[in-house]
This record gives sequence, C-alpha cells and structure tokens, in this order.
Amino acid sequence: MINLLPPDLKNGYRYGRRNVVLRRWVALCVLAFVGLGLISTYGLLSLHQQTKHYNDQIASTQTLFQKENFSGIQAQVLDISNSFRLVVKVLGQEILFSKLIQQIGAAMPANANLTSLNIIQVQGGIDITAEATNYNTASQVQVNLADPANKIFSKADIVGIKCDSSNNSGYPCSVDIRALFAANNPFLFINSKATP
Repeated sequence: MINLLPPDLKNGYRYGRRNVVLRRWVALCVLAFVGLGLISTYGLLSLHQQTKHYNDQIASTQTLFQKENFSGIQAQVLDISNSFRLVVKVLGQEILFSKLIQQIGAAMPANANLTSLNIIQVQGGIDITAEATNYNTASQVQVNLADPANKIFSKADIVGIKCDSSNNSGYPCSVDIRALFAANNPFLFINSKATP
C-alpha cells in the first residue's frame, strides 16, 4: 500500500501516536508516585501508632513500678541478702565447743590432761594448753592433735613445752599448742549435720 498522504499529515499522525504512548507512560508514572505516596503515608502512620503504643506501655510499666515501690523492695531484698550472707559468715565461724572438747579429749594421749582452750585473733585458730607427766607425752599431744584422722585441725604447732620438776601435781610438764581448724571439720556450726 502506498501512502499518498502529505508529509506534514504523516508527521502529525506519527507524533499523535507518540503522544498517546507518552500520555500512557506519564499516567502510569503519576499512578506509581501516588501509590508510593500512599504506601509511605501508611508506613509512617503505622510507625507513629506503634511508637505511641510502646510509649504508653513504658509509661504504664513505670507507673506500676512506682506504685509497687519497686526500688524500695529491691533495696529491701538487697538488705536481706546482705544480712543472710553475714549470718552464714558468722555461723561458718561458730565453734561447737561441746563436741570440740570431746574430740580433743579423745585425741589426748594417756597421762595428759587438757587444761585450757583460748580462741586467738587469727582467723580459725585456737590456743590449747595441756599438762603431761613427761616431755615425750607433752610432745605426743601435738602429734595427736595434728593427726588428719581426727578431723579437727589442719595444722597444730607447739608454742612451747615447760617441765617443772618441783611441781607435785603429777603433771610437771605443760605444753602450749596453737592449732588451725581444718576447713571441713565437723565442729564448726556450718559444717555440722543436723541431728534428727
């Protein structure tokens, strides 16, 4: 088919078709921008709503904490916890003397007598004084007390042994011993088993 239309008219039709296509593209772009605007607006509104919701939750939680005096209760719990730790520490250092004296008495060798027990300032230690009939028995007191099978002391050292031949009591020798309690000894209150 031969196109006999004048060139100006042919150009007019061609540009007309291009204008229709361009109008469609412009309309699609406008619709896309409107859609993006709607989606952005919805997102911002939703974000604002969620932020307001979380701020309300935080405010209500803070009000509840203030109403329930959370900080005061937390301070009381901390105070009770510290008191409990102090009680455990004190009880951990308390000595059951009734059981301890029996065990020390059982560890004494023949011909020796326990005369005194003194708690010293050193943590977990005790001074023991005993009388004995001779020097060997006096040194045996230290050996028996230091014996790990007794479960009393982890260490027992002789401070001094004095023998006085003018002493007529039958026990002329006196021995002073400084002993350190064993960590797992059953004569500390905290380590003792409750009796049924």
